[in-house]
Amino acid sequence: MKRRALPLLLLLPLAACAPGLVGSPGEYLGGIGDPVRGVALQAPFVLGDTSRFAGDPASAAFAAAQLEFLARSFEEAPRYAGVVSQGSLVALRQGRDEMRAAIGIPARENSELVENRLRLAGQSLRAGDRARAEAALAGFAPDALTRLSNLPRLAQVSLAGGLASADINRIDQDQFRGNMQGGRGRRG
Repeated sequence: MKRRALPLLLLLPLAACAPGLVGSPGEYLGGIGDPVRGVALQAPFVLGDTSRFAGDPASAAFAAAQLEFLARSFEEAPRYAGVVSQGSLVALRQGRDEMRAAIGIPARENSELVENRLRLAGQSLRAGDRARAEAALAGFAPDALTRLSNLPRLAQVSLAGGLASADINRIDQDQFRGNMQGGRGRRG
C-alpha cells in the first residue's frame, strides 16, 4: 500500500510548479490538503524570480501574499514549529522584509492583514477592478500598484522560496523514511 504512494510523492514537486496552480494561498493541488506545504512546494517557482511579474501586478500581489502566508505559517503553525530549519525562518523573515520594501509596505504591518490586502488587490486586478485594488493597497506606498508591476528580482525572496521548499522536501523524506522503517518492523 505504501509503495503505491511513492509515485504520487515523486510527482508532487512537479505538480506544485504547474503554472495553473499559482494563485492565492489555498488555491493549489500540490499540498494534499495542507496549504502551508502547497505554498512551500510552489515557492521556488512563485518567488524564484519576481521580475517575471513585470506588467502583471495581480500575480505579483498573489506572490507577495504567499510569502506573507508562508513566513507566518512556518513561525506559527503547530505542525511546523520546531521542525523547519532556523535558516528557513530567517530567510523567510528577510525575504518578507525585502518584498515589503519593494512594494512599499510598512515593516511593522500585521502579516495576516498584509496577506489579505494583497490577495484582495490581486483578485480585484484579475477582475478588472483597478479602483478596488488601489483601495486594498491604501495605507501602503502611494505607488504600491506601480511597484507591483515593476518588481525586480529579489534575491532574499528567491532564497527564502528555495529554502522553504527544501525544508518541506526534507520533512517529507524524513516522514517517508520513518514510515518505511516502521513498515519493515511490522513485516519482519
